[in-house]
Amino acid sequence: MADAPILGSTDKLTLDADVFSAGFNGPLVHEVVVAELAARRRGTHATRNRSLVRGGSAKPWRQKGTGRARQGSIRAPQFAGGGTVFGPTPRSYTVKVNRKARRAALRCALSIHAERGSVFGLDAAGFDAPSTKTASDLIADRRSGSVLVVLSGPDEASAFKSFRNIAGVNVLAADDCGVADIIGAATIVFSSDALDAVTARAKKKEVAV
Repeated sequence: MADAPILGSTDKLTLDADVFSAGFNGPLVHEVVVAELAARRRGTHATRNRSLVRGGSAKPWRQKGTGRARQGSIRAPQFAGGGTVFGPTPRSYTVKVNRKARRAALRCALSIHAERGSVFGLDAAGFDAPSTKTASDLIADRRSGSVLVVLSGPDEASAFKSFRNIAGVNVLAADDCGVADIIGAATIVFSSDALDAVTARAKKKEVAV
């Protein structure tokens, strides 16, 4: 069973073998990452078509005799200020992915970090007050890539405030941490409670007989 060193301490966090030793399934992880990133899109983009643009109730010129092409409205797409053709409309980008697939992808992502040795623990209770300098010193050796700090609970608010202003560091609650966030990070730092929460979410559900 693998362990995760706790930053600034000689202690270690125990990593669950069922979660942190799974094989990597690239297509499954890709599917879940695409679904997560799509779900973050608000989908509020919109343009005005010719029925929504103001004006254009009368013909701009008579039908015949002018030598120009016939036109019915100055709000047609070919006129300046006219409506947009086939423009974006509000929509939902949500893609359905089964819960089993999401859990499996989460295990894959966590296992990759465990294999690389890029999973670390954090004593969040050690932050009596916010201290960006203390937080920066803890991850000084891990600043070569993006760092994801996963925390859990209001008791860890001081640790959250300590890490959130550091460049290249993303701080998330355990419930908000997705596969896309884990895959996109070079290093992951878990508090003890956050590790338990993410492990419980990634574990296989036993089927009642």
